[in-house]
Amino acid sequence: MAEHRVVLVGGGHSHVQVLRAFARQPQPLARLTLVSDSLEAPYSGMLPGHIAGLYSREAMHIDLAALAARCGADVVPQAAVGIDRPGRRVVLADGSHLPYDTLSLNIGITPDLSSVTGADRFALALKPIGRLLAKLEGALGSGPPAKAPGQILVIGGGPAGVEVALALRARLAGSEQRPHPWIGIAAGRGLVPRLNPHARGKLARILARKDIEVLPSCRITEVAADGAKAEDGRWIASDLTIMATAARGQPWLAGADLPLSPDGSVLVRPTLASTGDDAVFATGDCAELVGQRLDKAGVYAVRQGPVLAQNLRRRIRGEPPMAYRPQARALAILSTGDGRAVASWGDRIAVEGRWVWWWKDWIDRRFVEGFSSP
Repeated sequence: MAEHRVVLVGGGHSHVQVLRAFARQPQPLARLTLVSDSLEAPYSGMLPGHIAGLYSREAMHIDLAALAARCGADVVPQAAVGIDRPGRRVVLADGSHLPYDTLSLNIGITPDLSSVTGADRFALALKPIGRLLAKLEGALGSGPPAKAPGQILVIGGGPAGVEVALALRARLAGSEQRPHPWIGIAAGRGLVPRLNPHARGKLARILARKDIEVLPSCRITEVAADGAKAEDGRWIASDLTIMATAARGQPWLAGADLPLSPDGSVLVRPTLASTGDDAVFATGDCAELVGQRLDKAGVYAVRQGPVLAQNLRRRIRGEPPMAYRPQARALAILSTGDGRAVASWGDRIAVEGRWVWWWKDWIDRRFVEGFSSP
């Protein structure tokens, strides 16, 4: 029988689990190829801890090349820019084509900067993480900075924006600059609105205690080199502006002839296969489960990984796929940058403390370190 060509585009939280699963249990006739323009995969859950100085860069990254080698996968070190669905080929950045029998996308999202004038020029987006880290190091320097931005504005009051603001406060606590920089959060849609009220209250108190100003109902419409303008006309001075707001699917997906959600995510069935093509799978932030709009959070990509690995095997063997069922209540644990954390679960439960950080740290380290050995 002929080999079954499985092409994995992107090195996200689901695909690293596929590579590990096929390394531990090789699948006869499967030929895996990983397409990724980066050969190390950052684990987003550890990003705030890294910014705060709690993790090294190496601790939060997974070595994709080593992981692919363990399962015998080929590696194409460049980005995908399109899909030729009739020909079943991935279009690569250099113009070449890579044929597939089954394709899986785990490519994350891209910041949606179109609604804020000047954001593409003057704001620093949270994703892609590699670009964020490089630019942050340029702005802050490595180690405790001697010179730091005097005013920092984080646009977006969701979990990512809150964690980054707290991480920056912790990072800059070692700065020789006095007074410490002003840090503000433009929370146009409220502070962590998807968390329960108890968690919101805890985080609001922590932000106030750490002298991080929350600007409620502050919708930013324009960003410049020296600040940002709000919808109500007020001007907020800032020499480092970070966008932690909505994101969209990768632009090239629009030309892939796949059904997409309004934000450009690939619409998938519970099997994680595209609603328009059983040969194309998508997981993580780049996918939207039909009828269940999930938050763009890494916890879902992590849970989708084993189901994706199993369904790729089943497709190769000609067996029916299994269904992914998202958890009804997702646990959210937010680092506060100082060796403590806040956990939120369901409508009522919220806890805070150093032990919560130890819990989060254990979860995150176990995930990343699980890919360093067979």
